[in-house]
Amino acid sequence: MRVTHVGTSVFAVVLVFLCLALGDRVRGEQIDAREIIDQVDRLMRGDSSFGVAEMSITTKRWKRTKTLEIWSEGTEKALIRIRKPKKEEGVATLKVESDIWNYLPKIDRTIRIPSSMMMASWMGSHFTNDDLVRESQLIRDYDIELSYLGDREGVEVYEIALIPLPEAAVVWGKIEYQVRKADLMPLWAKYYGEDGKLKRTMRFSEFKTMGGRLVPALMTLTPEDEPEESTEIRYLELEFDPELPENTFSLSTLRKR
Repeated sequence: MRVTHVGTSVFAVVLVFLCLALGDRVRGEQIDAREIIDQVDRLMRGDSSFGVAEMSITTKRWKRTKTLEIWSEGTEKALIRIRKPKKEEGVATLKVESDIWNYLPKIDRTIRIPSSMMMASWMGSHFTNDDLVRESQLIRDYDIELSYLGDREGVEVYEIALIPLPEAAVVWGKIEYQVRKADLMPLWAKYYGEDGKLKRTMRFSEFKTMGGRLVPALMTLTPEDEPEESTEIRYLELEFDPELPENTFSLSTLRKR
């Protein structure tokens, strides 16, 4: 199965320069911070992408691993299909802009996800349906500023704060990113509720070259209120800018097994 998502993927290397004068430096850092987040948002996508990934979900009661195939086109289109385990083979999700559909092969039914279900779990994981829709809107919906530049545990990093714009329809009161300065690899992202409390943390690791670019092959999402639980997505294969058939992101393709 080929993967875009999830929540992840899309990162090109950008050189960031800071101005010396205080006024110019502040303006430059704001611009650079937006560029960094834009690169992070695009890191594992490209114009199009195809990937195979394992998604491991750990809860208090059980642990399950699914093998996914993920296709994507830009930031607006994605198709994710489960290949393993056998009992879930063919279950698929299609995202086109802000619309999401799920296909359940056992009952041969396609279900459009209503807005009231956007915060529901995606495929039983700690990701939500909203993650699939909202991940491409960071630049549009948030005011983005550099909050820290310096050393963290021996690594030079940027820390960037994203505050929602007043008119933005978003679920997070704030998002923070830590990005490695040397190569602009994201190290973690923290998501806060409107009450200002930390709700979950995404950590990025296992950096390696896949599809001709350096990417974090492992992403681990941990809810703050259940720190012993997590969802991991580990990319096994990743290809950027493949030529995809025109009907890849269609309801007819969603129903294929």
